[in-house]
Amino acid sequence: MIKLSDFVARHLADRGVRHVFMLTGGGAMHLNDSFGQEKRIQYICCHHEQACAIAAEGYARTLGRIAVVNVTTGPGGTNAITGVLGQWLDSIPALYVSGQVRYEMTAASTGLPLRQLGDQEADIIALVRPITKYAVMVTDPKMIRYHLDRAIRHATSGRPGPVWLDIPLDVQASMVDEVSCAGYDPTSDNVQAEETDLRRQVGIVLERMRTAERPLIMAGAGIRLAGAAELFRRVVEALGVPVLTAWDAIDILPSDHPLFAGRPGTVGQRGANFVLQNADMLLCIGCRMNVRQIGYNQASVARAAFKVSVDIDPAELAKWTFKPDLPVRADARSFLGLLDRAIQTAQPERRQSWLDWCVERSRRYPPVTETMREEHGAVNPYAFCDALAGALASDDVVVSANGAACVVPIQSMRIRDGQRHIVNSGCAAMGYGLPAAVGACFANEGRRVICLEGDGSIQLNIQELATVAHHRLPLKIFVFNNGGYLSIRTTQRAFFEGRLVGEGPHSGVGIPDMTRIAEAYGITSAVIRNHQELPGWIRATLEHPGPVLCNVMMVPNQEFVPRVTSRRLANGRMVSSPLEDMYPFLDRGELLSNMIIPLWEPEE
Repeated sequence: MIKLSDFVARHLADRGVRHVFMLTGGGAMHLNDSFGQEKRIQYICCHHEQACAIAAEGYARTLGRIAVVNVTTGPGGTNAITGVLGQWLDSIPALYVSGQVRYEMTAASTGLPLRQLGDQEADIIALVRPITKYAVMVTDPKMIRYHLDRAIRHATSGRPGPVWLDIPLDVQASMVDEVSCAGYDPTSDNVQAEETDLRRQVGIVLERMRTAERPLIMAGAGIRLAGAAELFRRVVEALGVPVLTAWDAIDILPSDHPLFAGRPGTVGQRGANFVLQNADMLLCIGCRMNVRQIGYNQASVARAAFKVSVDIDPAELAKWTFKPDLPVRADARSFLGLLDRAIQTAQPERRQSWLDWCVERSRRYPPVTETMREEHGAVNPYAFCDALAGALASDDVVVSANGAACVVPIQSMRIRDGQRHIVNSGCAAMGYGLPAAVGACFANEGRRVICLEGDGSIQLNIQELATVAHHRLPLKIFVFNNGGYLSIRTTQRAFFEGRLVGEGPHSGVGIPDMTRIAEAYGITSAVIRNHQELPGWIRATLEHPGPVLCNVMMVPNQEFVPRVTSRRLANGRMVSSPLEDMYPFLDRGELLSNMIIPLWEPEE
């Protein structure tokens, strides 16, 4: 016989789990103790359950394996929900094991519509069910093996995502006979997507590539989620087709790869948007082409192209915002495996003139301009990211928060072969960067991790500096100190005649001195005030053996450029610009010189 909570810890360790992100609580006391006693598992105590959840995401993204979170009942569970949402939207596998009050003290046990019966009780399963792949309260101790294995299967199969097991205190403490515990038969529970007619569809794709003059591949995060990053590179190099990378997949190809054609999007690279819009055949692999990627003028996106979308989720293939001509429901690895075999006998002819045209767009419109390199009293974020990229090593992991600390690096940073760049795209929560970087540190086995955070964003999980200091993590934190919320400031100035509310110290948001905050936590600090200091302090920060927080004093009003905006027509109507027509707007002649297909003209 074994205590159920001990079985949970041992079973997860047997399945390869080596870290658990935890915030202890009375409702999870047996689980806390069992994870603490399992010698193969290191538990990491964060200082907020949201941080536990986001750290688990950073861990899973870096390691490519499921992460585990242990929280308590009531607010312990609800605090984690933002992290769960991020994993749900971005398809990150994570297992949540929460404590709960004794089953007899749960509202569910009464059959009555009670809001609460037990102390600190919350029906966490009802709350997380819409944003998890599997969520149950374990009430029968003999079913614990079944629920653990089924949850992990759901989290890691098909389109990955978070799962949640809620275990009441009396169930945690119960004794179970491992022999009598019900097992889980994966064949009884079909969670893998059906891949129908895939071989025929691969043949169509190859034929379309053969006849296309301007074929293009859009690479998404689904490639890495499927464990197919190396296979993808082999396939595209055999095809010789230009590759664009999606918002959360910028590390799938290095920036100096001869087939790399840029990063398109509403706040993407101008040259990459020209490439996307001029293609006559577009193959999207593991990329859901969300609004941030394609903008709000959906009809104009790659409008001359025969569009193929490979996605494991049929709902993504059916949505109205991006309608592929050939929807392919398949796992990226399965699709690429068949494509790899097919091109051995039917390799399309390379379109060198088209590839040269794509490379020329990047040369004409570099993401970091000479104007950005000019100093105007503080550091330009684009110049900073360019300098940082030049100082990074090929095995560095970069974790970005959101806002400027996400947009600017994605637009401007050069990625070396072997580097990882981690960001949450779908949820894009403030406070993401620091805890995600904590998780990445534990996954990265002692090698340094670079965290890009905003001075506003970091406040939402600033307590995790204590976690960093406690473990002496090799984390290099660069704070984009632009006086608050740059994204909000830019939006309010554009829409509300310059009126500002809740964007910085002059409109109600206090921002502390980050160097003093770091020192209070026992973390070495540094400050960069101008462009002349960039090379030296970036190098010193990166080379410091322990954790460092470098406070980068940035210009407070740097816009995200280029970007897609709306335009007012002569009749006064506002329309969303197509991806090729980015602000700052090019004159008509220059715009035309970059278009092989006709310009998009709005209906008056």
